[in-house]
Amino acid sequence: MVRRSASRTPYTDLAVETFDPQRAPDGIRVSSDQRDGIRITRVHVLDERGRAQVGRPPGTYVTIEAPDLFTRGPDRQEQAAAVVAEELTRLLRLEPDDPVFVVGLGNWNATPDALGPRVVDRLLITRHLQDYVPEDLRGKLRPVSALAPGVLGITGIETSEIIRGIVDRVQPKTVIAIDALAARGLDRILTTIQIADTGIHPGSGVGNHRAGITQETLGVPVVAIGVPTVVHAVTIATQTVDLLTERLRDRESIYKVLAGMSAEEERALIDEVLGPTVGDLMVTPKEIDVFIKQAADLLAASLNHALHPGITSTDLAEALR
Repeated sequence: MVRRSASRTPYTDLAVETFDPQRAPDGIRVSSDQRDGIRITRVHVLDERGRAQVGRPPGTYVTIEAPDLFTRGPDRQEQAAAVVAEELTRLLRLEPDDPVFVVGLGNWNATPDALGPRVVDRLLITRHLQDYVPEDLRGKLRPVSALAPGVLGITGIETSEIIRGIVDRVQPKTVIAIDALAARGLDRILTTIQIADTGIHPGSGVGNHRAGITQETLGVPVVAIGVPTVVHAVTIATQTVDLLTERLRDRESIYKVLAGMSAEEERALIDEVLGPTVGDLMVTPKEIDVFIKQAADLLAASLNHALHPGITSTDLAEALR
């Protein structure tokens, strides 16, 4: 969930940004492939050694990257949606009649944080239709329920408490939680999708730690889906300094000073300059309204396909009559 951080250390919700995928540390296994120019990286945190290295619980973290996701038009988004649906299906491991509860996390009043509620608005919700489904569609229309519970500042109730109460009542086989994420790299904003089978801690990406939505807290498996919508201002400044260093190679005296700084020294300098004025400012693209709509459409299409793989448009029209 997108809020201001109490820490000046840029954090990321993306497991793939916590280490160099080319040199996986102990306790981490990494595999990757490409489909139609879309890169899929699967990070498997195997044990406590891996947790210590990347700060993530053991499990699988799938990162789907398409740098041109929202610049190449609908065809590219359809390709990405198909990839997301396939990876979701692999992680969910559901039987045809297994009920699923989808949670759209975030604040619908703040556009960068509204991804979860926007996705829920576009989902095919079917739990209430199960008694009316024609016999030939039995086993094809999975029972799906959904909720956008809001945030603590709106409801006065911890999101995890709301979800736990519904899970106890509805008894889903799996919970799918959708949230906006924070990234460390500018190039990942609204071009990257992460799917994880370890659940989610809302607000962790911006330092606003809330109770986890995980199998341990809910009693059922939780698959988390997220798209980065913000970065820390310090991240932007750090990348700017790195670019400046490259550009100043020919000006030897300035270059030597900048190139000789460690990452910690560079971060400390930027904190010293930015801290008094912008603090832990979070930054999002000016076109965020359009991008959030497109990202919500993409994720909803992926979920609808993954949760109802046997349903065609004709079948659906018959079922909803």
